[in-house]
Amino acid sequence: MEMHPFGNAGREVPVIGQGTWYIDNEDRETVIAALRRGIDLGMTHLDTAEMYGSGAAEEIVGEAIAGRRDEVFLVSKVLPDHASREGTLEACRESLERLGTDRLDCYLLHWRGSYPLEETFAAFEQLREEGSILSWGVSNFDVPDLEDALQVAGPGRIACNQVLYNLQERAIEHAVLPWCEKHRVAVVAYSPFGHGQFPRPGTPKWRVLKEIADHHHATPRQVALRFLVRRPSLFAIPKASTPDHAAENAGAGDLQLTKHELGRIDETFPVGPVPQALPML
Repeated sequence: MEMHPFGNAGREVPVIGQGTWYIDNEDRETVIAALRRGIDLGMTHLDTAEMYGSGAAEEIVGEAIAGRRDEVFLVSKVLPDHASREGTLEACRESLERLGTDRLDCYLLHWRGSYPLEETFAAFEQLREEGSILSWGVSNFDVPDLEDALQVAGPGRIACNQVLYNLQERAIEHAVLPWCEKHRVAVVAYSPFGHGQFPRPGTPKWRVLKEIADHHHATPRQVALRFLVRRPSLFAIPKASTPDHAAENAGAGDLQLTKHELGRIDETFPVGPVPQALPML
């Protein structure tokens, strides 16, 4: 599994990780097996949030990593409604309890809310000094939000920005991705297959992915994932509900596409116009 430095976190992280949104709606034992299979195959970046299943996803992740905590790069998120200074501290403690661990490798503000960033970031720094988190970042931040965050935090503090990014939704490439690369902030793609938007078999866009995939003895989804992590700043966290799906996702971690193939994908799935607001789910 290919590894890259994770922004300002001071760690190397696999380019393909594991997302956990809606895993609480799946069969628990099967999902736990999928997460463990993913870890076995090098997808040791596990992303979750207190919002997912109102904490249920964190409990599932905690069970999946029991006895293997030191193998994983564990990320969770605080909801904006909880992101006051004291609220953030309490939310983190509750997440740690559900996850069955004493620390998070990275802790994110899920999206920007009404609490001042000064309060949230002060809590992040307190948690970092205590050892409860090792780094922190943000999610769903557009460039103006990132500028505000940088002004509050100072350089070298924001580890990552987790954003919606897939072949059908490439809006971050206009401004967010360049900003993050300039400031050494990792960009983590959530919903990398789209939310029910992945090209259907037999469609022209699917055929392009299939032709490239066949050349590499891969699958169209593996090709799509590989495109999304084609730059050192980019990471992706697809969800897998079965061990076989986890293995398929992991197969993108070492796939290498040619410049010509990357160009074909770029033409088939154009960036599109500059959006009025940062897309998010």
